Amino acid sequence: MKVKTAEKTVGILFILAAVTAIAGLALYQPILGPDYLVEGSRHAGQVVLGAVMELILVASAIGTATTMFPFLRKYNETIALWHVCFRFLEAVLIIVGVISVLSLLTLSRELAAAAAPAPASFQASGTLLKAMHDWTFLLGPNFMLGLNTMMYSYIFYKSKLLPRFIPILGMTGAVLVFLCALLVMFGVIQQLSVWGAILALPVAANEMILAVWLLVKGFRPSALASLSAKK
Repeated sequence: MKVKTAEKTVGILFILAAVTAIAGLALYQPILGPDYLVEGSRHAGQVVLGAVMELILVASAIGTATTMFPFLRKYNETIALWHVCFRFLEAVLIIVGVISVLSLLTLSRELAAAAAPAPASFQASGTLLKAMHDWTFLLGPNFMLGLNTMMYSYIFYKSKLLPRFIPILGMTGAVLVFLCALLVMFGVIQQLSVWGAILALPVAANEMILAVWLLVKGFRPSALASLSAKK
């Protein structure tokens, strides 16, 4: 893949990942709300569309990692490989979350179709599936995202492929979103809260700035030439 094509591909995939992540979460609201067993089946099409958005998110996340790999490996092949592996792990966690949501939708449909439903048994299964989604939502888009962002931002900082302010923002955002994941795991804050949003904002801003920069200007030619000369 040519350098310019790769740069624009990464930029587009970062934007696509952000859009589909937000859309997926918004579309999931009926199945993740307090009345999910009733509202899920009533908004089945919306929930399925949310799952499709998250599957596009998965493809976009993997796409960014594999497309950036040839550039990252020129500076540090080990970290570049780690980045690809952990990005795939992040994608797997998101897919598990999608499966849990779709299973919850099936449960909601079964409850709606049952002639004499036993709400307690449906509620127990629903609680488990909802908890599975919540944990994968925490470990994927927060915990793993922090690790992945730190790895590629570190290489961008050291290689000077981008202006220093972009990878610095990325590393700062990585630390904050990782901290957010830990705070949520220990019950200090809620993931979907004001503090959760504040801690996640820098990493989101980094991805959008990085995407726009790659679409408009791309990597520094001098840094690319320097890295190529080392190989």
